[in-house]
Amino acid sequence: MTDTPDLGPLADEVREVLDAKHAARERGLQNSRTVIRLSANAIRSLHRGEIAEAEELMARAADLLEDSRAALADHPDVLHAGFVADSAKEYAEARLTAALAAGAALPLPSELGVAAAPYLNGLGEAVGEMRRRMLDLLRAGDLEEGERTLAAMEAVLDLLATLDYSDGMTGGLRRTTDVARALVERSRADLTTTVIQERLRRDLKGEG
Repeated sequence: MTDTPDLGPLADEVREVLDAKHAARERGLQNSRTVIRLSANAIRSLHRGEIAEAEELMARAADLLEDSRAALADHPDVLHAGFVADSAKEYAEARLTAALAAGAALPLPSELGVAAAPYLNGLGEAVGEMRRRMLDLLRAGDLEEGERTLAAMEAVLDLLATLDYSDGMTGGLRRTTDVARALVERSRADLTTTVIQERLRRDLKGEG
């Protein structure tokens, strides 16, 4: 009859490893939820013209993303899990929306500390935010800025359309690009209609 194995040391070792992984995961998960909320609030602030408020929210989101990376540095399987990439995408979307709206140079993935796939998906989703901005501009009668905004959307779409890689590499970028393309086409139609209406209005009023 064999002795019952002493599994105490094994249990202690695996619990130590898994407890550390669990704690890091929970920290990263909580951070990710907060990053998503802060990024969404930053975008809302941008649309309201509250630039300083948006910058503060995005800075807080950046700090939390860095904290997640530090907490999960020894757990790459968790670091590259979906929830971390999702929060990085939302943060990138906020930063890219801010840059596109300002007509500024887009921050690079390396500058944001965001991997290529979530960055590109965030860029694609920023097209939707720029459509909202363009419609607001058209309602305000600012056709010149509306045209600039559409040009920025088209430039983003042109870039995304050239990135023909598998969805496994890009996190489903093809679908994001298809949505962006539809938004650009609708925005172009909206802008064209508004320009024609404005010309007709000027002609009727004899404004030349």
